[in-house]
Amino acid sequence: MSKHYLAIDLGAESGRIMLGTLTEGALSLEEIHRFQNPVVTVCGSLRWDILGLFNEIRNGLAKIGRQGMKVSSISSDSWGVDYVLIRGNEPTLGAPYNYRDARTDGGFERAFAVVPREEIFRETGIQFMTLNTLYQLHAHAMADPVLLKTAEKFLCIGDYINFLLCGVAKMEVSLASTTQLYNPKKKAWSKKLIGKFKFPKHLFPEVVASGTKLGPVDHRIAGDLGLTEMEVIATCSHDTGAAVAAVPAEGKNWAYLSCGTWSLMGVELEKPIINPASLAGGFTNEQGLGGTTRFLKNIIGLWIVQECRRAWAREGREYDYSTLTRMAFEAPPFGTLINPNDPRFGKPGLMPQKIQDFARETGQSVPEEHGAIIRCALESLACVYRLTLDELWSVAKRRIKTLHAVGGGIQNELLVQLTANATQVPVVAGPVEATALGNVLIQALTLGEIKSHEELRTIVRTSFPTRTFQPQDTHRWEETIVRFKTLVEKK
Repeated sequence: MSKHYLAIDLGAESGRIMLGTLTEGALSLEEIHRFQNPVVTVCGSLRWDILGLFNEIRNGLAKIGRQGMKVSSISSDSWGVDYVLIRGNEPTLGAPYNYRDARTDGGFERAFAVVPREEIFRETGIQFMTLNTLYQLHAHAMADPVLLKTAEKFLCIGDYINFLLCGVAKMEVSLASTTQLYNPKKKAWSKKLIGKFKFPKHLFPEVVASGTKLGPVDHRIAGDLGLTEMEVIATCSHDTGAAVAAVPAEGKNWAYLSCGTWSLMGVELEKPIINPASLAGGFTNEQGLGGTTRFLKNIIGLWIVQECRRAWAREGREYDYSTLTRMAFEAPPFGTLINPNDPRFGKPGLMPQKIQDFARETGQSVPEEHGAIIRCALESLACVYRLTLDELWSVAKRRIKTLHAVGGGIQNELLVQLTANATQVPVVAGPVEATALGNVLIQALTLGEIKSHEELRTIVRTSFPTRTFQPQDTHRWEETIVRFKTLVEKK
């Protein structure tokens, strides 16, 4: 007998509702509804149209309602760090900020004046990025303390959507761990940091394990949309947590690369690594399914390509991603390199110009053709992947024999091949829809339809094809890595 599950998968560029159907150990996935997730610029700040997103989610659920399909459960996942303030019957106290908003500029200096950097890392094990919830809440407390005190709770995006569906305001651990306010050793919010930053204690909701039943969909929503009764489940509310749960790997000598707007590269461990080496390496310890630790590094990812595309569209040159990839493939290899981790590349706007400016500043040839600019971005990303994998070997003490690449970014086969070339390990690409698969299968695990995480990964392996990319051009890539290291050290 087939069982049906719904995954609401929200990304920084778009969202979708996916229907997963599990039949005798085989899983199929169908996209029901897709919608854009635009950033809104208002009053000089970057915000998310969170209620507009929820309206799109309702539109997608109405399609399921019209089919009269019996669905067992539903769950939402999203990017991390951003949050919504709630109080009583008010669905939101203001439009939530986008993590790229300038309010956290200078966030490190302000925060470290309260708590030293090393102490924050000892408490949380989380990589330092000014977009983290810690610095966002600190900026909020300084700019509008009354609103922060007025709110009853804050919820990160995926858990907020679950709250709108069922009325239960809880934070799932994988998403809570991205805030840099969660202590993975004590498995609780960091009372020390909350106290020292004087954040209102009541803001912090109960943290629940991955795969927790929250309650049935609100009867008013079900009635409006024609839905049958279904359970709302907090699976891995962080999209990368869901994706890593669905990596079709076996054994231990593997790493993962979740590739999209952001790239996240790491290994799955039983315990966090919180020591001077992981601090110096810029690694993070996020929580995963079954109490595992996702020991990883956040890398800027295909945001650079997305911003180039948007910049050229404003000039009247509309490219789809497949065209950009073809243009990059046709451009000469081993040309100009940038450091994708340079802060300028994390901000929106004028991305092609920023790449050209970086080339001038570092004495390299300036790419003019659009294909050459994209090739520069992709080869530079592959170089970052190589350095990150080398650091993983060193800090996590794990020899990586295979890199599993998942997510929408692996549709860029040029990037996947460049990654194999740069890292000099085979890259197993697939599935593209790892996040939705993890979301769906954790629901099935929670409801007892499957029995273990190992069975979950077996279902992914047998239900969805993968493709292995072998390393090429070893000598030239080793020369390129040396050149990239020199470039990074100079800047």
